[in-house]
Amino acid sequence: MLQLSQVSIRYGDAQALYETDLRVPDGETLVLIGPSGCGKSTLLRLITGLVQPDSGTISFAGKALTPATLMQARRRMGYVIQEGGLFPHLSVRDNVTVMARYLRRDAGWIETRLAELARLVQLPAALMPRFPAELSGGQRQRVSLMRALMLDPDLLLLDEPLGALDPMIRYQLQQELKDIFSELGKTVVLVTHDLAEAAFFSSTLVLMRDGRIVQTGSLEALARNPADPFVHTFLRAQRAPVEQLTGAPA
Repeated sequence: MLQLSQVSIRYGDAQALYETDLRVPDGETLVLIGPSGCGKSTLLRLITGLVQPDSGTISFAGKALTPATLMQARRRMGYVIQEGGLFPHLSVRDNVTVMARYLRRDAGWIETRLAELARLVQLPAALMPRFPAELSGGQRQRVSLMRALMLDPDLLLLDEPLGALDPMIRYQLQQELKDIFSELGKTVVLVTHDLAEAAFFSSTLVLMRDGRIVQTGSLEALARNPADPFVHTFLRAQRAPVEQLTGAPA
């Protein structure tokens, strides 16, 4: 589904991402984890084409992402950022359907799809006329997910989608998101800095540091066989002890 080969990018004098190889199989959920500034969000921006790599290639559904293929590929991707990234001047309905209307999709199809997504994310129909400022944080994230899923993408990219929410709402949405991933069978790449959240969503974690992938594997594998002293340090710094998450000593 998605493959990065020797992809790198530099911002000025700072190397944001060193030559990186990464493969995400079709239908799997992969979680990027690591401290702030390690390159997680940069990877997502590269995949969506928001920034261009200095070297390497990114392939999506068997085709290299190039200026000629990017726009078509992006219509097969859904992208959710922290706090939703909704347009403040548009209603819930207009936020969710903005791309479908831009592409001149049939009005009946749009209404049907809107209703399907509202049921999927459990968003009341009464909220459709409201604006983002009139919604709670959890509601805004549900709307953002609806917008990302509107065109039924093959790949879903989520950048700290629950990071700004209070613990109770975050816990609820974690379970709902996992159920949605399972029901839809999408390929998912999710960014988080929270180890417990990462382990909840996927058995495949990609731990990053300073623009490099340090280790890829299950949480138990990272705990039992750390590839670098940083892996041990990162696991020990988490609030929830690794022993509680895996039964494995850190």
